[in-house]
Amino acid sequence: MKNSFLKMGALLTALFLNNMLHAQAVNESKKIVVNVSKNLGNIEPTMWGVFFEDINLGADGGIYAELVKNRSFEFYKPLMGWTVQQQPANEGGMLVLNRQGDNLANPRYLSVQLDHANNGNVSITNDGFRGMGIKEGVLYDFSVMIKQEVNNIKLNIELINAKNEIIGQGVVVSNNTNGTWKKLKTSFKANQTDPRAKLKIWFEGNGEINMDMISLFPQDTWKQRPGGMRADMIQLLADLKPGFIRFPGGCIVEGFDLSLRYQWKKTIGPIEERQLIINRWNSEFAHKPTPDYFQTFGLGFYEYFQLAEDIGAAPLPILNCGMACQFNSSELVTMDKLDPYVQDALDLIEFANGDTTTTYGKVRASLGHAASFHLTMMGVGNENWGPQYLERAKIFEQAIKSKYPNFKLVYSSGTDPSGDRFQLLNTTLRAMNADVIDEHYYRKPDWFLNNANRYDNYPRTGSKVFAGEYAAQSDFTVSVNNKNNWLTAISEAAFMTGLERNASVVNMASYAPLFAHTDGWQWTPDLIWVDNLRSYGTPDYYVQKMFSTNKGSRVVSMTLDEKALVGQDSLYATASIDTMANELIIKVVNAANKKQNTTLSLVGVNKVSNVAKVLVMQNDLSDMNSFEKPENVAPKETTLNIRGKIFNYELSPYSFHTIKIKLLK
Repeated sequence: MKNSFLKMGALLTALFLNNMLHAQAVNESKKIVVNVSKNLGNIEPTMWGVFFEDINLGADGGIYAELVKNRSFEFYKPLMGWTVQQQPANEGGMLVLNRQGDNLANPRYLSVQLDHANNGNVSITNDGFRGMGIKEGVLYDFSVMIKQEVNNIKLNIELINAKNEIIGQGVVVSNNTNGTWKKLKTSFKANQTDPRAKLKIWFEGNGEINMDMISLFPQDTWKQRPGGMRADMIQLLADLKPGFIRFPGGCIVEGFDLSLRYQWKKTIGPIEERQLIINRWNSEFAHKPTPDYFQTFGLGFYEYFQLAEDIGAAPLPILNCGMACQFNSSELVTMDKLDPYVQDALDLIEFANGDTTTTYGKVRASLGHAASFHLTMMGVGNENWGPQYLERAKIFEQAIKSKYPNFKLVYSSGTDPSGDRFQLLNTTLRAMNADVIDEHYYRKPDWFLNNANRYDNYPRTGSKVFAGEYAAQSDFTVSVNNKNNWLTAISEAAFMTGLERNASVVNMASYAPLFAHTDGWQWTPDLIWVDNLRSYGTPDYYVQKMFSTNKGSRVVSMTLDEKALVGQDSLYATASIDTMANELIIKVVNAANKKQNTTLSLVGVNKVSNVAKVLVMQNDLSDMNSFEKPENVAPKETTLNIRGKIFNYELSPYSFHTIKIKLLK
């Protein structure tokens, strides 16, 4: 019965939106004028980017390719993710020990006692992140830190499939380490693909062996970096050609309380010295508890900067400003204790850009990157609000601008795009002449359609806007029933025409959240969905790609009846010039349930190519993508023959079109 009600609700919602989007049938062609000589503002290289947060198993269990969960036994349940087998049973044979006095970052390790009586019958098995995605023919790198005072204990390493069959195996033999920790390694090839494999280690020998940092990585990581990132997920980001990447969040920047805030200095350096903390999304939602969700920081700030460089995106780190999540604890550091937070920001700029003679520039170089990461901007806090935030923002502004006057700072406008909270922040920040103000909107599709003109009357000078987090919600915000369907995607496309048309106001925009694991998500909708082996872009992803890979250099006028196309007859449009390619790029959304005929008139051009490149997305509003049909809703490429500077173009129902026309001299 509950499912019937949900289906009926979804049907009624769709019918309502169909009626709302319905355009009256009009037979005559709509005359649209594109005036190339009328410049409406430049489009920044950062216009379309991506926002990464470790939510929905986005980092551990996601782009960070480590397959072992709880590799250092630091979860609040030290053996979470591990299964211990001992035959005959020996209650003292396997213990988690704590060396807290010696190593605060990674105090726990596993002690295994062996004797000849139980050789081959003592083992530990790791489940991975909802299983381990193992691929036939791929080499896997196993490593472990060991300490022992005996010789020749053999560790037999096995990959076990869902049928308990061995699909890959290797061996390492440990020797006396004289009481110090030593890393052992081996590599072996998998002979079968399995999405839910496990890692089993069984022992042969006599005596005690201590183990820590048990790790397994595929060798087919992004750019084949050892201990690197999952290649298929990063490729989907690279394919967007993003202008920037915002990291590491999101709400994890704030933490449930300040003790759990993100501290970038603890995420660089040797992996075994990075201190694990609980992920803020571990227990955030009662409907999606994830008790095994932690941040190991194998993906740390150095790796984030490296990723930005790899995909050609400007880095946009967000730092804590002395405020924990105001939805959770609302904990604040007092103003007289704010200096360390400000210093972290200054030190991060030095880490990213500083000469190798500087303290943190030297640290960067020691990690393998002597050249600057060319950091030009930073976010102060995430979704913080109230006078307490403004008080802290001014301190950061003064400290950073006094040392780096041209460095750009991004400030929070709170959680919503309207209301008293937004008005206080937006008004005060603009009075401060803030560089960039970050606006967030998680709303129903009709909000996006109705707000495509949101920035038409914003001031052209002064503070710029970062549309930092947005996603159309097919049900309601935080609903487990939200879908990434064509309805949400086309409404975002309509809204994005307004962002691009107002590029002199909006300098950056990014959909959120970015990734979601189908077996480990907390929040939906999301841009890209993955399981342990596969990944696919949603319809929303392809809308983002249509904009980001067809980005012009400057906006030009595009009108219907001398007005910008912002919903007239359910049409939304923008036009731009790519000055490098000398192309006119037209984007049009038809949000009506009827086809519409248009006549496009190009003004201010001499000649145009007689063939245009066209990309079209057109589907039923309820259509979605899936692992089985990853491009069910995706652009289809075609061509359009053009005769002169006036031509006809038909817009199919519920469609998004990109038309690229070469301008000739």
